[in-house]
Amino acid sequence: MKSYTYVYASTDLDKRLDKVLASGLELSRTRVQELLRNGFVTCNGKPLTAKSKPDLGAVIEVSEPDARPAELTPKEMPLDILFEDKYMIVLNKAPGVVVHPAAGNWDDTLVSALLFHCRGKLSGINGVERPGIVHRLDKDTSGVLVVAKDDESHQNLSAQFKARETEKYYLAYVSPPPSSGIGSWLAPIGRHPHQRQKMMALRDKEAGRSARTDYKILKDYRRAALLELRIHTGRTHQIRVHCAFAGCPVIGDTLYGRNIPWVKEAGVKRQLLHAQRLVLDHPAKGKRMEFIAPVPDDFVKFEKFLTTEGH
Repeated sequence: MKSYTYVYASTDLDKRLDKVLASGLELSRTRVQELLRNGFVTCNGKPLTAKSKPDLGAVIEVSEPDARPAELTPKEMPLDILFEDKYMIVLNKAPGVVVHPAAGNWDDTLVSALLFHCRGKLSGINGVERPGIVHRLDKDTSGVLVVAKDDESHQNLSAQFKARETEKYYLAYVSPPPSSGIGSWLAPIGRHPHQRQKMMALRDKEAGRSARTDYKILKDYRRAALLELRIHTGRTHQIRVHCAFAGCPVIGDTLYGRNIPWVKEAGVKRQLLHAQRLVLDHPAKGKRMEFIAPVPDDFVKFEKFLTTEGH
């Protein structure tokens, strides 16, 4: 249990208490709000709220409980670590790995693997000892994934993604190749009206959430192409939806693509989509950093198939 005291000053009189304490104690505002809700912020023994207005010079006492263990079970699983320090960990996620626990899969997830790997090194996200998943990759998408280790880093990284200050680049094999070698897809994305597990690109700008995907062809084969894609927004299934909308679905995508016999011959077992590169600012030091995940083995195998078979 950590304890803090804060003396309410004249400069605090016109501010919300949660903002005052977050700034004065160098805690995240989310963490301060949780402490307020649970009665850990008091003045003269009386609990305060975010809207409380203490008297000038009042001594505010804040108790911060130690991070409690997460209810999820840590599990030892291999991790391909690209970078790690006390603030964050950057991984090359393997295809087939689920990031978040959900019905039907509570234990064999990236979160459980991180709980095992980071045991004793997590200071607590919102008071719970767990890794802070800042962004997501689909189960069958591989590549760069950044995870926060503490609440402040989580808030900082989340804000960067929300403000679109990060740079996110992907590789994907599609079929057929796009009609032009470079371009942008700007169709808004919303939920499919009949298949709730699917998203769809919409022509009505008011009906969905804005989405932008830039692409360029890196290698053009007869019936397929390797694309580099940059997403400026982070909508669910964005690249897969935009590629399908443009008439060049991601190869191996069973949800948005189509059955292609020669793709089965190549032994493709998942959508060939890889988060290759991520650029962001370090959450504590502010330094611009770039992380690159190597091209996965099934991409290399598929390229060899295309070259050999003349597709």
